[in-house]
Amino acid sequence: MTEQSITDIVREKYGNAARQVTTGKTSCCGTAPSASGLSGDPITSNLYGISEKAQVPEEAFLASLGCGNPTALAKLEPGEVVLDLGSGGGIDVLLSARRVGPSGKAYGLDMTDEMLELARRNQRESGLTNVEFLKGQIEAIPLPDNTVDVIVSNCVINLSADKDRVLREAFRVLRPGGRFAVSDVVVAGEVPEAIRQSVLLWVGCVAGALSEDEYRGKLAAAGFESVTVEATRVYSVNDARDFLSAAGIDVDAIAPEVDGKIRSAFIRAVKPRA
Repeated sequence: MTEQSITDIVREKYGNAARQVTTGKTSCCGTAPSASGLSGDPITSNLYGISEKAQVPEEAFLASLGCGNPTALAKLEPGEVVLDLGSGGGIDVLLSARRVGPSGKAYGLDMTDEMLELARRNQRESGLTNVEFLKGQIEAIPLPDNTVDVIVSNCVINLSADKDRVLREAFRVLRPGGRFAVSDVVVAGEVPEAIRQSVLLWVGCVAGALSEDEYRGKLAAAGFESVTVEATRVYSVNDARDFLSAAGIDVDAIAPEVDGKIRSAFIRAVKPRA
């Protein structure tokens, strides 16, 4: 699969998810959550607390297809400039904007017109003015060097066909001492390739998740230091049983090779000050 075809698949699926956000229909990364947040999907459900849901328009919450809550884990400070890579309907951008306050700013970057339209509508409804949504790809961030304090992202980098370029771009736009703080899907340990592809297709639309060691290595190669990978959710084979069975895979037979190896994780790194 070429880089362009992966980009086209992701754009199509997320555009469709934006159009369907108020219907509760199945999206590419699981079932969109209900207004109460009681989705049965093990990836996207129960990521945000009641107080956080109350801070954003309902459609921003419904459009969230992430696998974590990076804005909470990033420990944002008033006055900081935050960039969300693959901002979707805007939930993490709006939450970030509230955390950094009027003296700070939150950017959202997305390549999908439908998601950008939805995000800007959610921004208007929220009344927040320290927010800007940019159109572009995470492999070519449309911001100058050394302009961002914190980069967040929610289960998006795994969708890129050129993760090295994404991480180099993240390093470029961060200020010295800036923080990389993203939620993403990772693979821990060895998983047979055919099974790995099927499970990752279930988790994240395109089977592109890195292993924990690969993620650490790529961040270090981009120039980052103080890299950590912390599991936040661990998926069992039963979470994907229906999907895998429909693909003709004997779930019980592969369970020992898969259980606990596909995870949502919070990945931290720092751009050196010197």
